[in-house]
Amino acid sequence: MNAVAPLASRRSLLKGAAVAGGGLLLGLHLPRLARAAEAAGAPATGMFAPNAYIRIDQAGTVTLIMPDTECGQGIWTSTAMLLAEELEVGMDQVRLQAAPPDNKLYASPLLGEQATGGSASTRADWKPLREAGAAARTMLVQAAATRWSVDPAGCVAAHAVVTHAASGRSLAYGALVDDAALLPVPSDVKLKDAGAFRLIGTPQKRLDTPAKVNGRAIYGIDVKLPGLKIGTVSACPVRGGRLVSINEAAARAVPGVRDVVKLDDVYAVIGDHMWAAKQGLQAAAPVWDDGPNAGVSSASLTHALDAASRTEGVVATHAGDAAAAIKSAAKSIDVVYELPFLSHAPMEPINTTIHVRPDGAELWVGTQVPVRAQMAVAAETGLPPEKIQVHNQIMGGAFGRRLDVDSITQAARIARHLDYPVKLIWTREEDIQHDLYRPFYYDRISAGLDAKGAIVGWSHRVTGSSVMARWAPPGMKQGGRLDPDAVEGAAETPYDLPAHHVEYVRAEPPGVTTLWWRGVGPTHNVFVVESVIDELAAAAGRDPVAFRRGMLSKNPRALAVLNLAASKSGWGQPSPSGRGRGVALQFAFGSYLAAVLDAEVTAEGSVRIHRADVAVDCGPVVNPDTIRAQIEGGLIFGLTMALYSEITLSRGRVDQSNFHDYRMMRINEAPVIEVHVVDNPAGSIGGIGETGTAIAAPALANAIFAASGRRLRRIPFATGQLSSA
Repeated sequence: MNAVAPLASRRSLLKGAAVAGGGLLLGLHLPRLARAAEAAGAPATGMFAPNAYIRIDQAGTVTLIMPDTECGQGIWTSTAMLLAEELEVGMDQVRLQAAPPDNKLYASPLLGEQATGGSASTRADWKPLREAGAAARTMLVQAAATRWSVDPAGCVAAHAVVTHAASGRSLAYGALVDDAALLPVPSDVKLKDAGAFRLIGTPQKRLDTPAKVNGRAIYGIDVKLPGLKIGTVSACPVRGGRLVSINEAAARAVPGVRDVVKLDDVYAVIGDHMWAAKQGLQAAAPVWDDGPNAGVSSASLTHALDAASRTEGVVATHAGDAAAAIKSAAKSIDVVYELPFLSHAPMEPINTTIHVRPDGAELWVGTQVPVRAQMAVAAETGLPPEKIQVHNQIMGGAFGRRLDVDSITQAARIARHLDYPVKLIWTREEDIQHDLYRPFYYDRISAGLDAKGAIVGWSHRVTGSSVMARWAPPGMKQGGRLDPDAVEGAAETPYDLPAHHVEYVRAEPPGVTTLWWRGVGPTHNVFVVESVIDELAAAAGRDPVAFRRGMLSKNPRALAVLNLAASKSGWGQPSPSGRGRGVALQFAFGSYLAAVLDAEVTAEGSVRIHRADVAVDCGPVVNPDTIRAQIEGGLIFGLTMALYSEITLSRGRVDQSNFHDYRMMRINEAPVIEVHVVDNPAGSIGGIGETGTAIAAPALANAIFAASGRRLRRIPFATGQLSSA
């Protein structure tokens, strides 16, 4: 299994210091971020390297400085619950604040830098933030007991108040923080047993909902500043090309246009408002030199991937002799699966507000990587990082797109030529046609069955671009040849397979840059693996659920979610003509999921999804409402991919430009979704944000096969694959 090492094994140390304005400030410290001086016993002041802070002021307000960014996934609410649970405060007493860029203070212990992604936030925060809350509560109780000259064991904390049970005396946290700040921080605190939780495991309203409903929430695209101008950009439509010329006079003649900035591969028009900037951009009538990638097309890229997939790759996992087992099998299959480039297309398009001055710069942007954002501006302006202030905003969707800083780099290049703050907004067309795409994958799988219908051999070759090699080279394995993300969900499956072999062939597409996409590696591998498992069940004449059960005797958590999803969906009951149920199972991001989809294929070849039942075991449940929301949203995101999503290229240019040709699933197309959450407090905690996306496509593909007898091995499905008999 690709499980993350239990967070409980990462011992945490807590340090406290008095805040200059009065109050208690706690910093959470992880050993991997320790400074040598502190380890040697040096004072913590100015040297402590925490990954999160808790501030309690004299009014009793608790502020959590969040290392994780809020992209709409609800992480700020879930993390606040962890803190409030052990601190014994109400959710209405917690305030949240985005952390500034600082890897020494806020790096995720799972990602190695200050970043939000990979469904890692709750897994990283689960134990350390509860410990921070428990330590703060312990200190506040001790402060009250000292003031009353009583045993702290006779005091209890609840709702930000410490009460001495015997005498009935009580003090609010705000009255105790100055005293508590002078106490030593306990190095070891006892956390609540799951049975004592009053917040964790209960549905809680999101803390960011009121501001989003009444309009007070400020997204990156909403930022307003004195003297702010609005700009938009146009980059060469072929990656690697350059700008030859524009009609600058025509652009400047548009009423409201204030400036035009020309760079080697992009130009920007800045105006008093977006309409002026857009009209000026169009009036500029650019002439481009398409450069070396002008001949790139989807056909040429597919041909190159097919050729690469016929070469040997670097081995990701190997057991037994899969080739010999498949060769001698009673039945075998040899198939190819294709998954296209995908755009992120968040509802809030790419935007960056920036003001570059001689003595510093300020950046207002929604980013999943604030330190990288700061360093990108530093690289382009020559300013030291400490002179660049980053105001991280909430985001109207990210899906991995805001893990890169290409747009921030571009904004800094443009802003260097301006002496006022500018908000640069990409149009939807610019956003889709200059995205950094989920890789195009081309997979070959061979597998064999014995005479009893059991799998005896399995061989899987993954071919595609490596995001890891570009974005995080130290994460590559085997001398930089193996991308572990590219094979996640393939190298280790939930099943007990006998002889198996998985390898990876890296093939970088010319004229296309790739990036993480919601669900990362598992969105492609789970589709391939679970589709082939279904193909083998059909070849063996076995029920798909029963076929999977037979390979799960060593994986009880996977078996449990499979059985739950099957039971809730009515698996085994007859379906109307043209309808069928499809099942998929996965272990990804530390969580176990099983999904059953009920889908219909019409005589014309269209697909209608009626119902989805998803069972999830992510270990301890923090906020069940968030789990359901993330699986529902992730499933819709994944079903959109499966049915419609594809980025294609012609003459080096991306063909798609907006939601009319890169379409989303619509409300009337969405199925009824039932999410069945397994509360497993004893299990290791898993992530949830990307799990629903990864499981959607295979469950739908298998439902389509059950309904129509057609096996679809290429995404998207709604491209004529079902229109012919």
